[in-house]
Amino acid sequence: MLHLKICGSPSTKLHSQFSCSNGGFVMVTPECLLYLPHPVHLCRHCQCPSPPLSSHRFFASTDDDVDLERLVNEMNSSMESVYSTQADTALLLNNGHARRRHTPPLPVSSPSRERLRHSQPMHIQAVRCLQEEQHLRPASLPAIPNPFPELCSPAGSPVLSPIQTSDNHIVKVWSEDGAGKVVEIPADMTARDVCQLLVYKSHCLDDNAWTLVEHHPLLGLERCLEDHELVVQVQASMSSDSKFLFRKNYAKYEFFRNPLNFFPEQMVAWCQESDGSIPQSQLLQNFLNSSSCPEIQGYLYVKEPGRKSWKKLYMFLRRSGLYYSTKGTSKEPRHLQLLSDLDESNIFTIITGRKLHNSPTDFQFCIKPSKVRSDCKELKMLCAEDEQSRTCWMTAFRLLKYGIVLYQNYNVPQQRKSNPSHFSAPVRSVSENSLVAMDFSGRTGRVIDNPVEAQSAALEEGQTWRKRSQRMNVLGSPSPLHPSSLSTVIHRTQVWFHGRIMREEAHKMIIQQGQVDGLFLLRDSQSNPKAFVLTLCHHQKIKHFQILPCEEDGQVFFSLDDGATKFTDLIHLVEFYQLNRGVLPCKLKHPCTAVAL
Repeated sequence: MLHLKICGSPSTKLHSQFSCSNGGFVMVTPECLLYLPHPVHLCRHCQCPSPPLSSHRFFASTDDDVDLERLVNEMNSSMESVYSTQADTALLLNNGHARRRHTPPLPVSSPSRERLRHSQPMHIQAVRCLQEEQHLRPASLPAIPNPFPELCSPAGSPVLSPIQTSDNHIVKVWSEDGAGKVVEIPADMTARDVCQLLVYKSHCLDDNAWTLVEHHPLLGLERCLEDHELVVQVQASMSSDSKFLFRKNYAKYEFFRNPLNFFPEQMVAWCQESDGSIPQSQLLQNFLNSSSCPEIQGYLYVKEPGRKSWKKLYMFLRRSGLYYSTKGTSKEPRHLQLLSDLDESNIFTIITGRKLHNSPTDFQFCIKPSKVRSDCKELKMLCAEDEQSRTCWMTAFRLLKYGIVLYQNYNVPQQRKSNPSHFSAPVRSVSENSLVAMDFSGRTGRVIDNPVEAQSAALEEGQTWRKRSQRMNVLGSPSPLHPSSLSTVIHRTQVWFHGRIMREEAHKMIIQQGQVDGLFLLRDSQSNPKAFVLTLCHHQKIKHFQILPCEEDGQVFFSLDDGATKFTDLIHLVEFYQLNRGVLPCKLKHPCTAVAL
């Protein structure tokens, strides 16, 4: 049996005392109410539970007998009510903010509320208390105000916000010198936009000739991406060893300017029917108009599948695909066989040379299905008789496949030139944009605002610098440079000079950047260490001109025409032939450059 006593102290404090049958007792003072949050009593001697105190039992007589079984039942129901109340008032975390979950209050007449008062203390064993704290800690926190609410990242806050899944993709682009740059682009970014981004990051001059090249080293294939193609989509169809190259291609839209150079009359069927009297504008319109039926015809070498032998066939390129005739040059439908369609294929240039495939000529190209990654059996290997024929077939393939979209791509830079904006202007470095033309001819300097005057002043200053350097060299100035050393090294900083490269490498660079009239580069001569070579493209043919040094009055000059026209340095020579054709077949127009990413 358990007995309850109420005893007083000298300081008029009341003590609640329980006694149990084991001889132990529990004494609870009013001060304990501040520290014991749960109204449960445990015996200090035997650790047996005691019933909770109620208002009518707290002042009960010590002589009353209480049924132990009834008290244990009341204790169990009280414990369940305590835990449910504590769980209802626990702090919940939602997006970093504490929030209480309120439950409807119990009615006053409820038996649980009569049996339990929150102001009454409760003794809990140490082990039981730790277990309950560990159980409740993940779902609750102390009711302490958060001193840094901005760090809790509410919904829509940029501070410590949850990581959002991005649709951006990583693309790595390589330059001609082997350097690579990684860019992060969205899925809907076109090849033109990626080129604009790389031009901006590399501080290049944007002359609308930059392009992305899809390069397959194992297959020995490459092609220039069209400006409207999605880069991420193209990358998904490439194999692991394939990569993107960033280079110039001046011939990308050259056929819109000079279509007759790209489409010989003997290869265009309707030109033969009209005796070649169709003008250039109508020639292009026939390709761009989807209702017309242009046709390119001629002989091509086709590699037989699984063999190194080639077969010469008469081919027809139409909007529906590439066909070959099984009977001579017959166009009858019963004699035509489909070799490849245009919609699901792309045309590539073969860069591995004729020895690998044992091709009859060097002018190879290939039609590769878009779904094929590295299977050589699905490739359609073709070979033309000359460069003009190969260019005609490849250009007609692009026009028949994309049609008016190519013309829209060509017009975008033209519209940008007519409507200049901040982003369409050539991208220059910060230091270059901060330079201004100054005139110090008077007592005080002034800024030259007129661009025409600034350009003439720059040309005059350049000529004066050349004359001053020549005069100082003749007079024997104590310059650390040799009298002729400055003129022999100043050109090495120019984009068109490529140093000691072989003749074959110069050919390769000219072909890669588009065989248009006026595309040129300068390099060191392999046969004469003091001479240089000008490599120039004209009518899709690459020619080489030797630049020889000549000495006059102790000074070294450079000449292309055996001394008839002499220049103090190569920069002066290039500037002259950019304005005058001279002995060259055409003016120097497009420098063959290699950008470093």
